[in-house]
Amino acid sequence: MALSTPSAFLRIVPILLLWSALDDNPLSENRKAELKRQLDKTITESTAEISRDPANVQSYSRRADAYLFHGDFSKAVADYDTMLELKPDLRATLWQRGLACFYAGQFKQAADQFAAYHAYDNRDRENGIWHYFSNAKAHGIPKARQELLKYDRFDREPFPSLYRLVEGTMTPTDVLSEIDSAKVDSTERQKRLFYAELYIGLNHAVEDKPDLAKKHLRKATRSTWAPGAGYGAAFMWHIGRLQYDLLMQASPN
Repeated sequence: MALSTPSAFLRIVPILLLWSALDDNPLSENRKAELKRQLDKTITESTAEISRDPANVQSYSRRADAYLFHGDFSKAVADYDTMLELKPDLRATLWQRGLACFYAGQFKQAADQFAAYHAYDNRDRENGIWHYFSNAKAHGIPKARQELLKYDRFDREPFPSLYRLVEGTMTPTDVLSEIDSAKVDSTERQKRLFYAELYIGLNHAVEDKPDLAKKHLRKATRSTWAPGAGYGAAFMWHIGRLQYDLLMQASPN
């Protein structure tokens, strides 16, 4: 998503940037172990901060993000919910909670969170894609397409095309070909390719096409641009990594 407050995983980014992206798998076992160590450290530190100051919203935010990246989805939801109890005016902007609800299997709550964010920012089609994913898991793809959020303002590339992908009016090949032919510099192309591979893969996962999903998510997780590109991109890099791991656990081949 476009907007947020930086959180715990920013401490992990320098380590991620040292990791080669050339392995057969997106992350080696050593890299996964190092990431787990960093997340465990963040959870321990944040828990100590919360013990000292139970009203510290930022500590809950840091721990919630770390729980989410760790795959402890219900714990992440609980911490995001505590943030809302402590500061109700965060309700519209806390898109991270929507992602945690989605991966905790709370699809209606996830859709409601993304709908609330849409009232705050009606340009951000990335949020609309997650609203669609949540509704697709809760009610099926036809109904989710009927209830797509409406946009009439320009959004950053490649999200206009990715929104047409979930609408069913563009194919993955169309999206990637558009990026390939765009007259942009190498950094901008890396950015667009990361988001395209990520959301093509996530969309395949929602459509129950695990082999295609893993193919694109593997490419997204290998991105050398996303981990160091700022809060939103690095956050979504973790989401791609998590989704890839979940698919591999379900079907290792």
